[in-house]
Amino acid sequence: VGGRIADRVFDITRTFPLALDVGSGRGYIAQHLTKETIEKLIQVDISENALKNAVHSEIPTVSVVADEEFLPFKEDIFDLVISSLSLHWVNDLPRAFREIHQVLKPDGVFIGAMFGGDTLYELRCSLQLAELEREGGFSPHVSPFTAVSDLGHLLSRAGFNTLTVDTDEIQVNYPGLFEVMEDLQGKCSMGESNCSWNRKPLLHRETMLAAAAIYREMYGNSDGSVPATFQIYYMIGWKFHESQARPAQRGSATVSFGDLAKIDGLL
Repeated sequence: VGGRIADRVFDITRTFPLALDVGSGRGYIAQHLTKETIEKLIQVDISENALKNAVHSEIPTVSVVADEEFLPFKEDIFDLVISSLSLHWVNDLPRAFREIHQVLKPDGVFIGAMFGGDTLYELRCSLQLAELEREGGFSPHVSPFTAVSDLGHLLSRAGFNTLTVDTDEIQVNYPGLFEVMEDLQGKCSMGESNCSWNRKPLLHRETMLAAAAIYREMYGNSDGSVPATFQIYYMIGWKFHESQARPAQRGSATVSFGDLAKIDGLL
């Protein structure tokens, strides 16, 4: 995902003197960028340990421990803000978008990615069905995600314009449910745990075994493995500047859509 965000940065034919990586983790975007595109990068994450173990990048970087909802920077200083798969941990997503918009310069751009609502639907469904069967009810075991229909609205409310939002899916195959959960929670891999306050503290062994059987029965592949789907939302938003293209005034069109049916005859 970090590489795909870098591709979107390269699509913009300009050099960014100063960029900010919000929720940078170990620098998963920076390793794909070049110093010809970004001259200096500030990496921000709430985890000091992640910043200390950041992967090498050819771009000069500065690490800052800070919360995404309270960015410690002045207004209008960054030419580019990027973020990869960290915003689903934010408590107040609208505030985080406003903070990003505030630190961007006019005509600056925000390019980010976050998990979508269909992420890990196989795991969620299997756990819910197993809990209903064995315990008579269920509680959330996967963190909540934003719907794509809300994302554009949130960006627009934060002040961004010329928005682009698209979705993608990455499917990873595992030997079984327990390997999926181990990979999600492992410190050497994703380090993703359930952050819901109303989560259940534990699952009984019988419930976990039932969930594993349901997972394999409902979603299992022919080779015995099971898929885990990660839905990714990619978003691009610009901070307003007078030089940017703007829509024409309402009612100023000189051609009617009704004339489109006559285009073959005109040609």
